[in-house]
Amino acid sequence: MAEQVDCVVIGAGVVGLACARALAMAGREVIVLEAEDLIGSHTSSRNSEVIHAGIYYPTDSLRAEVCVRGKHALYDYCESHGVPHKRVMKVIVASEESEIPKLKALQRQAADNGVRDLEYLDAKAVTDLEPAVVAKAGLLSPSTGIIDSHSLMVAYLGDAEEHGAMLALRSPVLGGKVTARGVVLDVGGDTPMSIECRTVINSAGLGAQRVASAIEGVPLDSIPTLHLAKGNYYSMLGKQPFSHLVYPMPAAGVLGVHVTIDLSGRCRFGPDLEYIDELNYDVDPARAQKFYDAVRSYFPDLKDDSLQPD
Repeated sequence: MAEQVDCVVIGAGVVGLACARALAMAGREVIVLEAEDLIGSHTSSRNSEVIHAGIYYPTDSLRAEVCVRGKHALYDYCESHGVPHKRVMKVIVASEESEIPKLKALQRQAADNGVRDLEYLDAKAVTDLEPAVVAKAGLLSPSTGIIDSHSLMVAYLGDAEEHGAMLALRSPVLGGKVTARGVVLDVGGDTPMSIECRTVINSAGLGAQRVASAIEGVPLDSIPTLHLAKGNYYSMLGKQPFSHLVYPMPAAGVLGVHVTIDLSGRCRFGPDLEYIDELNYDVDPARAQKFYDAVRSYFPDLKDDSLQPD
């Protein structure tokens, strides 16, 4: 006999926990199923932890709209819930004179998206702000920040549990079936069980396609193809010379190898773009030379042998 619940959220990453929080606060009965033995152990803990301003996305796109709205909501949430964060700001730099028109176009696009606080910087202003950076011009984004992603997830989980949600770790969804009454999920782990639920949120991250295809009755043509693209990071030995995030001009599909800073002040360079065939979080030390070349376009004093896989 299947246990009956109202809502099941599959995956306890930042998206799944945000969904669980919203459902629980709306008065729904919620169980969160997480295959691993801790929350947010994949994509949610392997990212730059940057709160983006909404600069790059196509104007009038949903992505631009929710990034700008979400940025303000996220800062408010962090302040009200004590989630560590910092408006560290970002500098987007043009390394060549030929990039300056693109930089100004980026400022116009950002304004069209509702990001009207970007400040244009000449070469001297960039150097005054970041002495280690060499650039022809730049844009300063005051509303770009950084966040402790794990603390954010803990806060979301706390809100959800305060409103009755439950978290089940080591509870992978193995399969299931869509029925006239809802969805029956087969759950493995320490205590295998069947759960019949009215609503299912599939927030399984990189496992979302596998989960969806294992549930009988989910149309296979509704499941997008999974393409794995990995962004590698390298950290730098020695004194950290940056006090802001530093980004080169974006290229097609990527924002370029940039400087990210965590809340302790430690900086990393990345990410690059590497398409892979299977899930693999290892960073290949042989990719370092491409990082030296990319970073030296705006930080020419980067020393040989100072980068290590992060």
